[in-house]
Amino acid sequence: MNEKNEVVGFDPAIGTEIAKRMGLKTEIIITTWDGITGGLLASKYDAVVGSMSITAERDEVIDFVGPYYNTKRAIFTKAGSDVTTVAQLADGKVGVTLGETHEQWARDQGYDINTYKGLPELLLELENGRVEAIVNDSIPVMLAMKAGQYDLAVVNDPTAEPIGAGIAIREGNPDLAAAMQKALDDMMADGTYLAIANEWVGGDIR
Repeated sequence: MNEKNEVVGFDPAIGTEIAKRMGLKTEIIITTWDGITGGLLASKYDAVVGSMSITAERDEVIDFVGPYYNTKRAIFTKAGSDVTTVAQLADGKVGVTLGETHEQWARDQGYDINTYKGLPELLLELENGRVEAIVNDSIPVMLAMKAGQYDLAVVNDPTAEPIGAGIAIREGNPDLAAAMQKALDDMMADGTYLAIANEWVGGDIR
């Protein structure tokens, strides 16, 4: 949020520009991650521009436009933490966002996890020492670090692979999907996407 109480950032900027190119007015709705897909399916909003990883499981119930950027799973600790390897996560408390793909990954590893509603809570719990590490998409956390809000360290995870983040829409809307994809493709072709990425992320993340 900025001083005018407006929602700002990379995702809002991308969504707003796509809507503008489609001749639509943007209304940004903030919701918790564990209910974000349900809200979309219940028609509380028409699209989710919220760093949602494109997975086969999600693709069974929703459609995706994009990907509009690429990220990967990343593990973060407080700077100076004794936790410096993935193996050490087995001995501590790990924070994840409820319902995200990273929650299932952490459970599959057998970690002792705490679940939270979103990244702000994850970062706060890490800052306050209630978890030793958090698992999240790399880009959103790097943005928080870039803004100077948190002093964190990245734990090297050689098994992490790139993940495409897509814009989620309800199934059965081919015209909407095509119009959004065209707007996104045009943004990438004419330099608008790169300008937004440079402003909010500090570089090209396609």
